[in-house]
Amino acid sequence: MKGDLLNWLEEVDDDGILQQIQAIKDGDDWWNQISNKERESINAGLKDLENGKSYTHQEVMAKIRAKFTN
Repeated sequence: MKGDLLNWLEEVDDDGILQQIQAIKDGDDWWNQISNKERESINAGLKDLENGKSYTHQEVMAKIRAKFTN
């Protein structure tokens, strides 16, 4: 597996992918790699969950089916 990854890595030209790999190598947490706006959005979603403002998968699927099957 390591050989396959090394061969693939030699062919990667995408700076974004290389930066992500570097962050993994450096042990940098993904939380430090995202923007403040992304962190705020995640925290808002977690707060909604804590306050019971969420839907189950079944509820979402029922709403989608109701909207698109008519």
